[in-house]
Amino acid sequence: MATAFGTEAAYVKELGHLETPDLARATGADLTTVRAWLRGDRSPSGRYAERLAELSFIVERLAQVVRPEYIRVWLLKPNVAMGEDKPVDLVAQGEYRSVSRGVSALESTPVS
Repeated sequence: MATAFGTEAAYVKELGHLETPDLARATGADLTTVRAWLRGDRSPSGRYAERLAELSFIVERLAQVVRPEYIRVWLLKPNVAMGEDKPVDLVAQGEYRSVSRGVSALESTPVS
């Protein structure tokens, strides 16, 4: 019984080289719930679906400017431009726009 949001959870996990606890942290859901999403037994809804969609937005953009295997590191690493907060925690708080601005800085940095 895969749902669009359940499929999105698996997609984001794979694209961003994320671990199940990372998805739980970013969405505010518990590990058991996230595992159920990934198995297709349940579907994220409400604020969990919203946080998942925001995380997906960030991960897709990051995949365009950093090596995919580095996305997890970037999300978990304190970021000076974000007040030394970790991007994953900002997503969890619904502050994905702050994270998006950090991604914008990467997008506008010329690659040498």
